[in-house]
Amino acid sequence: MIEAENVCKTYRVGKVEVPALRGVSLQVAKGEFVTIVGPSGSGKSTLFYILGGLTHADSGRVMIDGVNFTALSDSERTRLRRTKIGFVFQKFNLLPTLTAEGNIEIARDISGKGDGAEERKRVRNVTQLLGIEQRLAHRPAELSGGEQQRVALARALVNQPAIVLADEPTGNLDTQNSEIVLKMLRRSNQEFGQTVLMITHNPEAATYGDRIIHMRDGSIVPAEKDPQWSFAHD
Repeated sequence: MIEAENVCKTYRVGKVEVPALRGVSLQVAKGEFVTIVGPSGSGKSTLFYILGGLTHADSGRVMIDGVNFTALSDSERTRLRRTKIGFVFQKFNLLPTLTAEGNIEIARDISGKGDGAEERKRVRNVTQLLGIEQRLAHRPAELSGGEQQRVALARALVNQPAIVLADEPTGNLDTQNSEIVLKMLRRSNQEFGQTVLMITHNPEAATYGDRIIHMRDGSIVPAEKDPQWSFAHD
């Protein structure tokens, strides 16, 4: 479902070049839940944005469900994203002028899924499972951080996309809300066969996946070469 081949990305700050990805290759099978762990600056978030088509790689290839993502035009990438990928961001990225319900429904509108009975039922089921059905009339500023992240997760899952990309979805949450979000991601993966790729620096969150990929200094490394991971399990 997701394949990256020798992906490279370098950022330029003035005259200084900062390598973010150094020839990263990986494969994620359909229906698999994979977590990518690593310290800040390891390149995991850059990889997330490239796999989601939100940032261009300098070189390499990204395949999404058999389609060469890197060869598409901007409009073609946008079309593929809105029909196949759901995003969950650490900073929520909710629209401040819309209610929680409006933020969820806008994802359905963008995907072109319509407003039929089945779609409305799906929204209701997702919001009930996430415990936010009583908060749908509130705007983001009126919600706690945990509630905002659950709204953001509902927005990502409501259309049952083939792929869910989650970037540090529990980074700003307490233990209780983290568990709610992680369990919902896992449930969505198991019940609907969605492919989930989650970026995290939290070893406990990483264990919710089927497989863990370790990154350091812009490269994928074996688990035993990740000191942070080893320390977390001592």
